Amino acid sequence: MYRRRSLIFVLLVALLLAQRAYGQSSTPVARGSGGAVASVDWRATQAGIAVLRSGGNAVDAAIAVMAALGVVEAYSCGIGGGGFMLVYWRKTGEVVAFDGREQASADTDAALFADPETGEPLPLFPERITNGRAVGVPGTVAMWELAHRRFGSRAWAELFAPAIALAEDGFTVDALFAEQTAQNQARFAIFSATAALYLSERNSATQAGTLLRNPDLARTYRLLAERGAEVFYRGEIAQAIVRTVQSPRTVPSPPFDVLRGTLTLDDLAAYRAFERAPVQTTYRGNQVYGIGLPSSGGITVAVALNILEGYPLSALDRVQAWHYVIEAMRLAYADRAAFLADPEATDAPIEGLLSKAYAAERRALIGTKPPSDGANFRATHGEPQRFQPTARPQRTATFAQLEEGASTTHLTVADADGNIVSATFTLGPTGGSGMVVDGYGFLLNATLINFDLDPASPNAAAPAKRPRSSIAPTLILTPEGTAISFGSQGSTAIISNALSVTLHLLDFGSSLEEAIAAPRLSQRNTGATQAEAAFIQSKLGKALSDFGHVFSATEEIGAMTGVLVRADGGQVAAAEPTRRRGGAAAVVKPAN
Repeated sequence: MYRRRSLIFVLLVALLLAQRAYGQSSTPVARGSGGAVASVDWRATQAGIAVLRSGGNAVDAAIAVMAALGVVEAYSCGIGGGGFMLVYWRKTGEVVAFDGREQASADTDAALFADPETGEPLPLFPERITNGRAVGVPGTVAMWELAHRRFGSRAWAELFAPAIALAEDGFTVDALFAEQTAQNQARFAIFSATAALYLSERNSATQAGTLLRNPDLARTYRLLAERGAEVFYRGEIAQAIVRTVQSPRTVPSPPFDVLRGTLTLDDLAAYRAFERAPVQTTYRGNQVYGIGLPSSGGITVAVALNILEGYPLSALDRVQAWHYVIEAMRLAYADRAAFLADPEATDAPIEGLLSKAYAAERRALIGTKPPSDGANFRATHGEPQRFQPTARPQRTATFAQLEEGASTTHLTVADADGNIVSATFTLGPTGGSGMVVDGYGFLLNATLINFDLDPASPNAAAPAKRPRSSIAPTLILTPEGTAISFGSQGSTAIISNALSVTLHLLDFGSSLEEAIAAPRLSQRNTGATQAEAAFIQSKLGKALSDFGHVFSATEEIGAMTGVLVRADGGQVAAAEPTRRRGGAAAVVKPAN
């Protein structure tokens, strides 16, 4: 009976994935019921829909989507990296966070990225991100297994069927994948396994329209399907990871020294994914949940929301309202840099940071006009320790913001029962470390570059420590019974994206799809506020510039997905209409 059900499921997967060949096009918004999926890629979205249609729940479908993204979005995510999942179980009202963040080896120290000859920090690109020292123990597989053990309903092995089909049969390379390959061509050419998979015989980048097969990854997924996480952390895959990190297989004369990492089999065997309590705050009568440390995302969003709750944003002139938003972002990011890091290694003053009284104190620092030296102004961190139930050490230093890698993706899933999973996972920079695990077909992360170089920082590298993340899956529960969840990729701007969508939904009357599509800005305590060209050129952007805010232009700030589930069971899935060439949303039962 089990084999018969599995065969039916595989056939369903094949049918759904073949629909595109017959003219089905990706859509960024879908409405209906019975389950909803939004991701950056139509093939991954359809993998999730297949699981939902076969009777799987939101956790089952999310794992299938993530596995598929590891094939078609291999430079942004995969089993060689890590991430976080936020799960909402509607029947019980439970909200759970799963931490699958990468972890440093037991031999790591604060001089992780020092040049062996000079003692100075290695240049970020390409040397610091392209070596074994940048690789942390991957957490994605352990996170999947923990979440599945807690909430999954379908057989673990079935969840890999769509991804195995994609890896084995191949997928057509799109323009974005080809562009990212070209951007990393010089790095990929250094490593024999990477070049063999993603470059041609002449070491040129894979072109758009190419059918790319990855039989090694298909075999790896089969191993995971049959043996679970054990084979990844203690079996043959673990051994292959350690070989790759400790003895990178490079061309005879690489353009720079590729440093060996210290990751060991003991480091992989010791790794654990964690189930953690979510970060929670209230905002205008709504419950808002996020991911806690070692991600700074949920806490930083909550700090900014607590500050902004003191302003009647919906009633204010939009210029004045967004002025307060920009300055609240600035203050929240200042606290992020000063206090937040791995909770196993740092005694962060979380209760103080989330205190409404602390928010009022920080709010009082915001004037009605922008700082006079807006292009250079930096906010200082506050003293949340004074608002702690128990005392915490005072900080006197302000640490520089770290720009994290942008190689990340987000997906959001709801099932027929209204359960929701919002998940973000990453490799660090685009293409991760550039090292494919030979014979297993997946890239390894470079997320240890997310540690601060300043040894006094709470986010400095240390043995078995997890680097601070900006990942911010967010869940809003309204008094009317509507659940909305969303998240983003985009380095440290992930936090400001989550905050902006929350404000669009709860203050400015936007629909989920409108909130995701709206032009973005991101103030990360960096002087000038980064903003998309579309925002700067808009009426609001021009008015804010006239008001005194200084903007620096960028093409795009992250890519988002989200789902909305109403109390009556109606569902909306939404993805980007244009950023990163658009995402893909689908529902099990489309509305008429």
